[in-house]
Amino acid sequence: MSAKVAIQKFSFPFSCAARLSQQDAVTQKGCIQTKALALHDLQENPIISEPNLVAVVGGLVNDENRVQESHKSPPMGGMAASQVLDCAEASQSAVVSRRGVFEKLTVENEDQRPAAKRQLSSESAARTITVVKKSAVRKEAEETRHLKPKTHLGQRVSSCPLAAGKRKCRKDLFSNSEVFHRVDSHAIRAGAELKEKCVYDVKTIAQSITQGARNELEKVRAIWVWLCHNIEYDVSGYLGHSEKLSSPEEVIATGRGVCCGYSNLCIEMCREVGIDCQEVPGHSKGIGYRQGQSLKNVKSDHLWNAVLLGEQWFLLDACWGAGRVDMEQETFVKRFDDFYFLTDPEEFIDSHFPDEEKWQLLDVPITLEEFGRRVFKTSTFFTMGLRLIQPHLSHIVTDDGEANVCLGFSRPATFTYEITQHQDLLHCGASEQRESSNSSYGLLTVSHRSMKLQLLPPASGVYDVKVFARPESVTTPLFWVCSFTVECPTPRAMEEIPENPFLSWGLQPIAGSLGVSGSSQGSEVAEVEEGVFELALKTSRPLMVLCELVHPELEAAVAKRCLATQIQPNVLTCHVLCPLRGFYRLTVFVRDHEKTELKFQNAANFLLHCKGKVVSPEELFPPNLGSVCGPGTRTTEAGLSKFSHTTALLSTQQGKCNITFHNQRDLELHTVLSREENKTAAIPLSRHLFCTYTDTKVTVSVSLPDAGVYRLALYAKITPGGDFNPMCDFVLRNSCDQPCPPFPSVYSAWRKGCVLFEPRVGLLEPLSWVRFRVRVPGAQRVSVVGETRTDLKLNKSRVWEAEVFSGNGLQQLKLAAASGESSDMDVLMTFDIKQVD
Repeated sequence: MSAKVAIQKFSFPFSCAARLSQQDAVTQKGCIQTKALALHDLQENPIISEPNLVAVVGGLVNDENRVQESHKSPPMGGMAASQVLDCAEASQSAVVSRRGVFEKLTVENEDQRPAAKRQLSSESAARTITVVKKSAVRKEAEETRHLKPKTHLGQRVSSCPLAAGKRKCRKDLFSNSEVFHRVDSHAIRAGAELKEKCVYDVKTIAQSITQGARNELEKVRAIWVWLCHNIEYDVSGYLGHSEKLSSPEEVIATGRGVCCGYSNLCIEMCREVGIDCQEVPGHSKGIGYRQGQSLKNVKSDHLWNAVLLGEQWFLLDACWGAGRVDMEQETFVKRFDDFYFLTDPEEFIDSHFPDEEKWQLLDVPITLEEFGRRVFKTSTFFTMGLRLIQPHLSHIVTDDGEANVCLGFSRPATFTYEITQHQDLLHCGASEQRESSNSSYGLLTVSHRSMKLQLLPPASGVYDVKVFARPESVTTPLFWVCSFTVECPTPRAMEEIPENPFLSWGLQPIAGSLGVSGSSQGSEVAEVEEGVFELALKTSRPLMVLCELVHPELEAAVAKRCLATQIQPNVLTCHVLCPLRGFYRLTVFVRDHEKTELKFQNAANFLLHCKGKVVSPEELFPPNLGSVCGPGTRTTEAGLSKFSHTTALLSTQQGKCNITFHNQRDLELHTVLSREENKTAAIPLSRHLFCTYTDTKVTVSVSLPDAGVYRLALYAKITPGGDFNPMCDFVLRNSCDQPCPPFPSVYSAWRKGCVLFEPRVGLLEPLSWVRFRVRVPGAQRVSVVGETRTDLKLNKSRVWEAEVFSGNGLQQLKLAAASGESSDMDVLMTFDIKQVD
């Protein structure tokens, strides 16, 4: 009997024995349960040889009655004390090491050993060992060797009571692959050295790469890593261009093989280091797999392996772990994939279906038909911790032209997808290239913990859909995570959805890090009423914003006149006009307000749907509208505050309005009024603006010539002698059909503190008396000059006033003032007089 079998027969795994009470200590048929040495005695005697074992058993035989009494049962099988000695004699060749008695059979890495040793407390000072007849040991070992492949569904081989419970998962064996860094490095380095020396002997390689391995788990890991790094998939052999290589020596010598080459070599190498490894034939969703094809009566096409660790079978596939095949280029692409090392059966079954049901290792096995209907998931799907919410089958039939896919995730992720005409092969090379033009056939939205993809195929037919993802924190390409086929009997009659090159709709996953903390619009489609839409984004810090509006039939120049953005310290507002029916993409880019060196980054994308009233071309925003509309961060920084109108859009039904604000820093200001260029007027638009400055208060008066949309731009000199910088724009919408008269022409002598009370129009009626009332600080004389000069009188309120006759045939009246001792008068402003036909 080998030492390994002896260990299995003479000792419980510590993880099991630690939980056995004396009443629970029930042995197999033909054995008796005996009192073991105290734990400290066994620690001091690491090797238990035959004499020691006989001495132990002899001592326990004398205490047989107490054993029976404590267990409340007769001796097992009526076995006498002499039979106990026979069992000990039959075990003469067995050497039970100290490590074999107390160590778990499920292998632990080096870092876990100290913790395991500390668990050997005084509570487990007395344990039991099972002494078995030599014939029984030999018979059971023989049965174990022949029956291991026939292990029942998920059942362990161990007779330990705990073995009947939940099977161990991959994470129970090791926390992550980093624990194998030493093993992996040695296997790769040793493999390279042997290859350089042209060593192709299986035994030599297996023993070399597993040198230093401390347990069976590390040995299996070394073999698997060596296979993944030294054997390439034989694409030429698979395609029939050359002879397939399968024998271990040929595979090692050439460094290539098909799946049976990997599996055969894995078995041979495991055998050389004493590990039980089996070959598992079956179906896989790899090269040549046809989506939707029934696998019934189809010969299986793949081989992988199962290894026995800690009396439990685990699955692994070195062929899939080594890389992938690019069928378009007919080449093998090396890509080490750690997922296929001891993969959990619940995940392995999505891509591998064994011919024998027992090798599913599932508590509830699935059928071949169910395997074919299951959604295909790549290793990235599982390594990213994704969860399939819907659908549960890979083939989807649209409902009213719509199909939905929903994935859950625990860590922030970025997603995209592609939808193409159906192709038979799941792995067909070209289909892995995402075609952005197809992204308009769906709506992908990402929320806090899930991704939803609403698919809207453009025509009847069958389509392939691939979903791609990556962790939010990385910038690598997006990886294929799962696939579906979508059958669309009748497409939905709908407008074209504009392409979204920014992966998903709604706030982007990185929006929070960019400073966008919330949105007035979710990721769902926004229905636009009356052709007008407003978006508000909450911000955690001052940001700058740029917006883009896209419609399949909208020209870029017109699209610019559909947007007006207002930037405030804690909110960004975008006003949108929709001149056409259908779907629009509204994309938002942001950067920190102060960090002008940073690039704008995509923070959100919204899908708008306008199916009712639209905005006419005359109602669009005026051209040359600035990126900053309305009061906000920029005006506040410049010291312009307390605006009477805090929004960017102003409407008037009388054609007149006043905008007031405070100029705390006494900046030099400039205002400009403009509208669409093809709108011409006899009187310049500058005459329809009038500014009044008193103390810190500024009043901008507007009198619009006719109905329409205007731009009122405000500029300021931040530094004396510098250029005028844009502060903000206002959009003025006038619905009054009656033209409003212009203001008088203003000259430079009209300074801060000057106020015009009457007349407030710059176009006077002829042959009429006009009342003038004006305040001019520091003036010694104020006069109105026409055919004659009329001096205004200063009243108690420090206002100059008088009645002035406009005359007949006179074209203009001038308001002038003299200050100080000078008799010269400066023109403050001029008033035009209507001419009689």
